[in-house]
Parts: sequence; C-alpha cells; structure tokens
Amino acid sequence: MNQHFSDARKIDPTRKPDGSPMDPDRGEIGPTPLAFAEWAAAGIEAPDLAAMRAYRLQRLVDGINKRGYGGALLFDPLNIRYATDSTNMQLWNMHNPFRAVFVGADGHMVLFDYKCPATHALSGFNPLVREVRGGASMFYFVNGDGTDRDAHEFIGQVAELIDHHGGGNRRLAVDKIMIHGYRALVNAGFTIEEGEELTEKARVIKGPDEIKAMRCCMHACEASMAAMEKAARENAGGGMTEDDVWAVLHAENIRRGGEWIETRLLASGPRTNPWFQECGPRVLKNNEILAFDTDLVGCYGMCSDISRTWWIGDDEAPAEMRRQFQIGVEHIETNMELLRPGVSFRELTFGGHQLADEFVENRYSCRMHGVGLCDEWPMIRYPQDWREGDFDYEIEAGMMLCVEAVVAHKDGDFSIKLEDQVLVTEDGYENLTNYPWEPRLMR
Repeated sequence: MNQHFSDARKIDPTRKPDGSPMDPDRGEIGPTPLAFAEWAAAGIEAPDLAAMRAYRLQRLVDGINKRGYGGALLFDPLNIRYATDSTNMQLWNMHNPFRAVFVGADGHMVLFDYKCPATHALSGFNPLVREVRGGASMFYFVNGDGTDRDAHEFIGQVAELIDHHGGGNRRLAVDKIMIHGYRALVNAGFTIEEGEELTEKARVIKGPDEIKAMRCCMHACEASMAAMEKAARENAGGGMTEDDVWAVLHAENIRRGGEWIETRLLASGPRTNPWFQECGPRVLKNNEILAFDTDLVGCYGMCSDISRTWWIGDDEAPAEMRRQFQIGVEHIETNMELLRPGVSFRELTFGGHQLADEFVENRYSCRMHGVGLCDEWPMIRYPQDWREGDFDYEIEAGMMLCVEAVVAHKDGDFSIKLEDQVLVTEDGYENLTNYPWEPRLMR
C-alpha cells in the first residue's frame, strides 16, 4: 500500500489533467471540458486521481489496523465513494442500500455492486478495487421475505474475506447496515465495531490531491453561484420564483461535472426567518434579500458548502439588515482566525466572537463543521449546546471546516445566512472561499 506518486506529472495526450482517460466512451465520470477550461484559465491544478485514491485507501487501512480490526464493511454511499471513488445511483442507494465495500486489514478491497458484473465499468478504472461482486442488498423492496436468507449468504462472503484478508480477526467495523445483515453478522460470530468513527476520522485529514480536488470543486461552485446571482438580479420582480433561482445552481453544477445538491436551502424576503425553510414557488420581489446554502456535491464528489445573503434591488438595504449582516461577517471572520493546529474544539466553541443575547435563540446549529465529500466530523458547537466529552479533540493540519453564521431575531422578518469554507494549514488556515460578501449590505 505504500505507493508514491510524483507531483511532476508528464503530459499524456490520452489522459485528462487529472489522469482520467480522454476517451468519452469510458465509464468514469468526472469534470466536463467547461470545468477543465475554467480551471486552466484560473491557474488551478487538477488532482492526480490515482494518488488521491491510494491516499484514501491507506487512511482506511491504517485506521483499521490501529484499532485492531480485521476489516471494515461499509454501506454509506459516501464511505463507499471515499474507499473506491466510484458512484452508482447515489441518492437512490441512500434509501435503498444495495452497495457495500469490504476493506481488509491487508488493504484488499471488494466492492459489492448492483447487477454485478454489468456495473463493473463503474469502478473498473480503479485498480485498488480488487474484486467486484453482487449480493449486498438486504432491504424488503428487493429481497422480500427472503431477506434473512440473502443476508446470511452475503455475510458468508464477508466471513470468507475476513479469513483471507483480515487474519480471521472478526472484529469488524460497520457503518450503516440493515437489521437482517446485523443479525447475520452476530450469528456468524463477528464483533461489530463502530464504523462511522473509523471513517470520519479517516476522512477528516485531506491529502494533497484531495485539496486540489476541493479547489476545483470550489471554483466550479462559485462559477455556478455567479450564474445564479446574475439570473436573480436580472429577473427580480419579473416573475422568477425561488425554485427558478435554485434550478440555475443545479444546472450550472451539472454542466461542470458536479453531482447533486443535498438540500433546498434557499429562501427570499420574510421566508428567510426562521432559517431552514426550503425554496418554493414564492416569486422574488425587488428590494429584498435572497439567502441560500449551497450544500453542493460537485466535481470529484467534493462538497462546496458556501452560504451567502444578497440584497436584490435598486433601493438601499434597511439599516438594521446591514447591521446584522456585518455582525455575521464579523462572527465568521473572527472565529476563522482561531483556526490553527493544536487548538482544541472546546476553544473554538468558547473563544472568538460570541453572538449577542438578541441573536442566541435563533443561532445556527453549529459554529463550524468539517467538510469533504459532505458535511463531516467534527461539529463545533455554540456554548449553549456544548456537552462535555463529546468532542475532546484538537484541530489538525489538513482538516477542512465550514465557518457558519445565522444572525436573526426571533420572529424577525429576515435572517442573515453566511458561511465560508476553510483549509487548516501547518501554521494557520487558508480561506478556500473567494465569493465576495454582498457589498450593499457591507456599507
């Protein structure tokens, strides 16, 4: 597993800048020519996908061995993506779990996929996936009254893999498994360990090529945001709905090879308070705010989680709205300054900028949170939500965090939602977000 890749890659005319095949008939998905052209113009380097995949698998294998496990059995689609860098009907799979991946303590990786071997093309580009099998579905829609039998057969394959690639050690990390599979594991003599703790700790430190992939994703996300902002400003008061605005972000994300958006968090005018209302058919009016949270799974499956609040209109924004917006900016920028290796999660909760009492009740769910393939560990809470013993850890270089703010009065007629995405470096942090704050709310 100790593979090394040079940063000085030779140009191969048969390969894209990230090392994926140029042939459009191959099965591997990824960024579009539009995205590659925009990154080249911006001087952004694409990741080396082979190196990124090797780094991720090594993180999992190191975690398995550090904890004394024989292997890991993962069902969460994003954990499968992390291990294999392959996708297959991701959203459908989240509520109909038909895929799984086994990673042995020796690094042997087996993907259990839908309609195997027909879907082997979805992972065949990654030689680190040593085998592709079928038979991991254990949900009633597909397996019906034979689910117990099918679960027993599937776990029989896992037992075989543990014997060959885990030294017979039946301490197995499992993240999310259907109840029939859990019972079959217990009956087969497995000790089931906490798989989410393993995967979250593996995913939290980003390797060099994951950082490059995130830079690409952030640039594509912000280009998509710019198109959305342009559409909103040009059509406010002209019949454009919140859904119409949100559809622009989706379309622009897909145009660049992005994948999906996890939420519908966009609202306008009075619908911004309380926050967390989903976008709908409300028509945008002139001279009001529009707020959103991208929650965007973009290029390379990376998550760009950026929030902005825009003043859409010709008149000057109300003074109170500008005051609250600037408090939100101060909250984010001050708390961001705390980020450096060695700072405890507790310090991030109780230090920095604290919300005034007038905004505490309507505070956001966290001050910061990890991000990678999605919102990830850790959660940095507000003081009012801190619980001793939940997050007794320190910041490390290579972590990525989103720094959040909601500034709003209870029962007010608007909320300010802001968020930047940050990389922790060896001596501090780098803000990966380049999209500006709304200038008409900063004056």
